[in-house]
Amino acid sequence: MTATRKKWSAEVTEHSNAMDLEDHVFESDDARKIAASLKRSAEHSHRRKAEPFQSAMSMLNFYINRAGKNLPAARKKVLEDAKGELRSAFGRDKDD
Repeated sequence: MTATRKKWSAEVTEHSNAMDLEDHVFESDDARKIAASLKRSAEHSHRRKAEPFQSAMSMLNFYINRAGKNLPAARKKVLEDAKGELRSAFGRDKDD
């Protein structure tokens, strides 16, 4: 069952109908690069249903949540930092 879950989340991440992601976007150790990639993907997507900021943030949260306890602390910190970078990239305050 675990393999099915991993396969399912990988499939959603790679082939989401919400937006097309750049290859290996979540593997970077640079939060700013992750945010910039998500912003580009969200702004260029014609399939997303929400505004670009919401689509990008939702995909980032989805990835963090699906990894769950298996996400190493250092990796989680980079991804959490990417949230702040994403907010900055879209000119949003933390409360938006």
